[in-house]
Amino acid sequence: MRWLRTCCNAWPHWSKKDDRRAESHYICDTASMSNRIYLDNAATTALDPGVLEVMLPYLRDKFGNPSSIYSYGRETRLAIENARKSVARILNAHPAEIFFTSGGTESSNTAISGAVRDLGCRRILTSPIEHHATLHTVEYLTKRKEARVEYLRVMNDGHVDLDHLRELLAASDEKTLVSLMHANNEIGNLTDLHAVGNLCNDFEAIFHSDTVQTVGHFPFDLRNTPVHFITGSAHKFHGPKGAGLLYINENVRIQPFLHGGGQERNMRAGTENVYGIAGFAKALEQATENHAAESAHIRELKYYMAQQLQAKLPAVSFNGDPFGASNYTVLNVSFPLSEKSEMLLMNLDMAGICASGGSACTSGAQQGSHVIQAINSNPNQVPVRFSFSKYNTKAEVDTVVARLTDLI
Repeated sequence: MRWLRTCCNAWPHWSKKDDRRAESHYICDTASMSNRIYLDNAATTALDPGVLEVMLPYLRDKFGNPSSIYSYGRETRLAIENARKSVARILNAHPAEIFFTSGGTESSNTAISGAVRDLGCRRILTSPIEHHATLHTVEYLTKRKEARVEYLRVMNDGHVDLDHLRELLAASDEKTLVSLMHANNEIGNLTDLHAVGNLCNDFEAIFHSDTVQTVGHFPFDLRNTPVHFITGSAHKFHGPKGAGLLYINENVRIQPFLHGGGQERNMRAGTENVYGIAGFAKALEQATENHAAESAHIRELKYYMAQQLQAKLPAVSFNGDPFGASNYTVLNVSFPLSEKSEMLLMNLDMAGICASGGSACTSGAQQGSHVIQAINSNPNQVPVRFSFSKYNTKAEVDTVVARLTDLI
């Protein structure tokens, strides 16, 4: 408000009446901001108050460097190791297999680069619908001629063809890395980790899975899952941004991706994000404790929105396999192209509704979704991703569907 008044006072023809009008407009804008409907939880989620409460002491009072040997350092070191034990217990892994990073992108870069440079993988099998953290890393390594890549077929429903994976694994004795995400971040399709992992074991391949969309949303039993690397990111399940996870199976040894210090047991150099790590562990604890009730609530919202859209807008269709092997948090909808739907995301934003056309990592680039292009290249459809959290309600869904009906 102070900034607004300063600007108003600097304007030569400004009056007190105008000042009151501007103040009223400011208040209206603030109110409308608080009434936004947020349906882009696959991009990021709101920080849970309980998570913030756990983080605050490490932002205010417990500020010591975890590598310091005096009491301030020891208490933050203890917080990190307690968080590691908690995460390991929830994922049924050993604490020595859990490494904290800045997020899913760093974790995937570390795993893929390590598999190529340290584990001898000279061939990479992946799909064209992976997150760009995987695709761009693979492209970089192939451009440097450190590995070659082959892409798996993707079926019309968005699932990766596992028969094709078997064919490619059987076609070469070359050491191979398989990188397939657990749940697609744009269409929600789930890949069977056990099926892929068992195939990799049959052909002695290394298996990396981007599980950013599923850690905190599905139970994991890593001791009994045939996977070498998985990734996680706290802000996908109501934790803080900038706090990530890399699981490295105890039978795998790779070199650090970042150099410069002995942090994270010599796996990741740099002073640890103590408050972020504490927040990661707390968010995962809460998500696990409340999984049954919250997943049922979110799944009901997804199905309810799909039903309402089909009833009110029969011309819509759904991308991927939303009612089959799918993440319960994501619904990707295609609307028929028209003058009204062409600017649909912008019009939704103007109505206070947050949704997306694809990955949050590329939504500002106006490139279109590489995932949708791979499974549905119909230029007469406009895809929109709606993704839900525990904070969303049926009333919000009703409002969004009504607005969509008006717009289209």
